Amino acid sequence: MDPVYNLIQTNRSYRRFVEREPVARETLKELIDLARLSPSAANLQPLKYIISNTAQKNDLIFPHLAWAGYLKDWSGPCAGERPSAYIVILGDTDISTSFGCDHGICAQSILLGATARGLGGCMIASIQKENLRLALSIPSRYEILLVIALGKPVERVIVEEVGPSGDIRYWRDAEGAHHVPKRTLEELIIG
Repeated sequence: MDPVYNLIQTNRSYRRFVEREPVARETLKELIDLARLSPSAANLQPLKYIISNTAQKNDLIFPHLAWAGYLKDWSGPCAGERPSAYIVILGDTDISTSFGCDHGICAQSILLGATARGLGGCMIASIQKENLRLALSIPSRYEILLVIALGKPVERVIVEEVGPSGDIRYWRDAEGAHHVPKRTLEELIIG
């Protein structure tokens, strides 16, 4: 099988982790280096990053994130299943005031690199940004764009076709497996 296809297929949004298993700062720096090498609109490279891999700093980040909008009865991972690391992606407004899709490209590069290293992660855009800014003392020149939660995943994610109802909402079964409906390739290609 094509290694790129396999890597992308394996890269899922994981929301539960082995919290006690650390992610080394050097690993986080390697992941950010993948983002650094990724394409950037007009090659402005306006993104900056905050690394967190200590329990103390992680505890400052966790309460300002929303975890899974479709899982109404789940407020996020419990203690012991929280991420062991985060990367906060910031836009430097001294370089640009528009970040386009740079942060999405870089976040995907980070997550693919994490997957290749046996880690899992989740891009989180639902952030209490001003609270996080205060918690981490982020200067106002930086716009908070995304938070990537990282760690060794403990949940099983199952990709399946969207059913006859057309419902695309992810869900968890009785065993806790996370099901993610995906539209078929035929439905996506027009003409």
